Amino acid sequence: MSPDFLVFGTLTREFLLPAEGEPRLDALGGSLLYAAAGLRVWESNIGLVGRVGDDYPRAWLNECNARGFDTRGVKILPRQLDVREFVSYNEQFDVSETSPIAQFARRGAAFPKSLLGYLPMAERETEEERRIAVTDIPEEYLLARAALICPMDFSAQSQLIAGLKRGSAHTFVVDPALRSLTLKTRREFPAFLSGVTALLLSEEELRALFWGETHDLWEMADAVSMYGCEYVVIKCGAQGQLLYMAGSKRRVEIPAYSARIVDPVGAGYAFDGGFLAGYCKNYDPLEGVFYGNVSASLKVEGSGAFYPLDVLPGLAEARLNAVMGLAKDI
Repeated sequence: MSPDFLVFGTLTREFLLPAEGEPRLDALGGSLLYAAAGLRVWESNIGLVGRVGDDYPRAWLNECNARGFDTRGVKILPRQLDVREFVSYNEQFDVSETSPIAQFARRGAAFPKSLLGYLPMAERETEEERRIAVTDIPEEYLLARAALICPMDFSAQSQLIAGLKRGSAHTFVVDPALRSLTLKTRREFPAFLSGVTALLLSEEELRALFWGETHDLWEMADAVSMYGCEYVVIKCGAQGQLLYMAGSKRRVEIPAYSARIVDPVGAGYAFDGGFLAGYCKNYDPLEGVFYGNVSASLKVEGSGAFYPLDVLPGLAEARLNAVMGLAKDI
């Protein structure tokens, strides 16, 4: 059986110091799972594509299967691969991903031995080994109708889209990596974005593309859409999202659903997954934002990639009805 939806991203061993409560140490995480869970709130038949080493806990992959995900696209390399990820939040939910020893000391918490020698992802020598290749995509996955590509190397995202075009996929939703967004990258956008349905990026990421040129987010979104992308969604955290539709030049502001923030890790990826689900209902980008908004609201209320899948039945649908009345044309 072929998946209807594909999600490409990273699988990590997550070490989290939340704003409140106990540390979350060596737990399954990564953009792949947060995004897939945001999609799974609304849809089933989802294929995962990522890479791990042979030291990655098989029990975690089994849990993914138990949650209904197809893991045939997760490539297990015949070697150990450092996929540790450290995230710390203070009381204002400001994030830090460096200096774990100092962060644990500040909390008065014991430093876990499993974090010794930790380096942020971008600084590791094994970066190339974690890079998803077109050859990692199982042949049966090419029958999927839509794909979400989470942040990764810009060229890797381009190659994956080119590879998927050999199949049945006609909807490509992309969330770019901040480190890939530069003025130089923008010169490569015409070839890249011509095949992208929707570009989902944070306000910080969009501003990085236009550093020193303009402060108007709508102006930036319009400029990006000129490269061939149909829809641009700007994720503004607790303020919600901005949606720009290239064809009609329509601008829509959608406030975030008012949720109790416990753990914001992965909320942006959960939004991405929800957006793909909503968009594919009727190929309406505004509907996509509504679904993504709700997926993100579920994620921030608890810890762990799969938290949105364990909430009360009917909660997502109830929030969707509420969110649909909040959109405002600008």
